[in-house]
Amino acid sequence: MSASVTLSADSSSDARASGRANMVTALSLTAFRNYELAEIECGRASVVLTGHNGAGKTNILEALSLLAPGRGMRKAKLRDMTHSGSKGLGWVISANLFGNQGEVQLGTGIDTDANGESRLVKCNGERLKSHTQLAQHLSIIWQTPQMDGLFLGSGTDRRAFLDRLVYNFDASHVTRINQYDYAMRERNKLLSTGSRDAKWLGVLEQRMAEQALAIADARNNLIERLNHAIMQSATSFPKAQLAMLGEVESALREGQPAADIEASLMQQWEQLRPLDAAAGRTTKGIHRSEFSVRHIRKNMEAAQCSTGEQKAMLLAILLAHARARQQWKGTAPILLLDEVVAHLDRIRRQELFDEISAIGAQSWLTGTDAADFSGIMPDAVAFHVENAQIIA
Repeated sequence: MSASVTLSADSSSDARASGRANMVTALSLTAFRNYELAEIECGRASVVLTGHNGAGKTNILEALSLLAPGRGMRKAKLRDMTHSGSKGLGWVISANLFGNQGEVQLGTGIDTDANGESRLVKCNGERLKSHTQLAQHLSIIWQTPQMDGLFLGSGTDRRAFLDRLVYNFDASHVTRINQYDYAMRERNKLLSTGSRDAKWLGVLEQRMAEQALAIADARNNLIERLNHAIMQSATSFPKAQLAMLGEVESALREGQPAADIEASLMQQWEQLRPLDAAAGRTTKGIHRSEFSVRHIRKNMEAAQCSTGEQKAMLLAILLAHARARQQWKGTAPILLLDEVVAHLDRIRRQELFDEISAIGAQSWLTGTDAADFSGIMPDAVAFHVENAQIIA
């Protein structure tokens, strides 16, 4: 059984102390991954988790990521996160925190019933209708080694990355994405049957168009703020120019009337019905927009930069997001940074920690070597993780 650790820690930042940051003050895991039971109390401080690979450091970050909408940082199936010795009881994550709506207790876990498995979420003991409501309470962003290939991977992954950043500014963005995707799936299903129900297809395409405008506007709004925050940074991390390359996003930036954009979208989808029916998918729309990241100094797309530069740019974007959220919404998000320092020299490590402190964000960091954090993050609470044991 994992050790229970109780620790009282003061904030290292005036911003955190004054409540202008999201922060988890206590975390409890039951039957989650390799933890039969684990409890961490850290107060308002940032947390450093060190230990060998496979000890369970990333599992703690994953648990925290499940306090936000979605499937967490690993996108795992619910049953795959259950401890092998749980005897079918399932996993539970509970946290005391300061969030967007004040001090609350959030909980989530697997709910098994006659209809199968689903995700249960609660706030102060009251069941929430959907995990999307978690966005109203907590803002969490993360960087993991699996994200190193983001700029070389699929456009779908880059859009999902950007949309998750939007969630942290606009909780309704989750609902818009879900409604757009649902209407699109229904349209595709109807087209696949050979249906000529133009009236119902028109209704679905109108719903898609309405959500598409709101989604594209939210994306543009965030990117504008991120670009401003990136240019504010005084660190040596490479500066990037961000843009959303898509028909709707471009039309909105050009100032075209929303009604005209919506009408144009609906007309396109009506004309594309035969092609989309043959393709088995919707071939045009905001679900195919491309998130572009360009290295400013080199005037080069991120995908053409070195692996090290790509990692540094990704981290710079997350720091800019934290800074922009603190400035725009008044609260800094929680940063989950998995094995990040291993790829940074000592100067950039210090810049990273200084930036986190300046923003006033609580961060949870992992690393295999405690020496990587020595002397440059003195106010963080340090834990050593070994075989699912958490040692202060």
